[in-house]
Amino acid sequence: MEARPPFEIEFYEDEHGKKPALDWIKRDLTEYQRRVIGLAMNEILQYEGTGVCDGEWGKALGGGLYEFRVRHGPSEIFSRSRSPRTVRLRAAGLIKRVLPSSEKILLRVFFHQHGDKLLILLSGYDKGRSPSKRRQQKEIERARARLARWRERQRS
Repeated sequence: MEARPPFEIEFYEDEHGKKPALDWIKRDLTEYQRRVIGLAMNEILQYEGTGVCDGEWGKALGGGLYEFRVRHGPSEIFSRSRSPRTVRLRAAGLIKRVLPSSEKILLRVFFHQHGDKLLILLSGYDKGRSPSKRRQQKEIERARARLARWRERQRS
């Protein structure tokens, strides 16, 4: 039986029961983008947590907010993966190069690491579709507000 990843992912839920990051993935992303973001979260984010900020896959934004940057397709994700299963398959030569898609990937997911086991996904957006600094700042502020509300509920 495979060991569980070190981190568990949870989607932030607002006071109305909505999960904005999950809704974004389901509603706004193409099928290919959904597959890539899911693969990246399962193969990288769940194994590294805030460690993604040690390289091009993430950035610490301060105040407990982090940005997970997904701009690569499946081949690059599998080559970076620390999942024991993927590492084993890669070493055995069972993961072949996945044919790239012509679809551009430039996704951002904002998250908070709570303790040493839990990652709260607050929001996300397609930076390829909306690359402006203004949009980026708006999305960061939205994630900060959700994090503040989440923290407030944790105190109650």
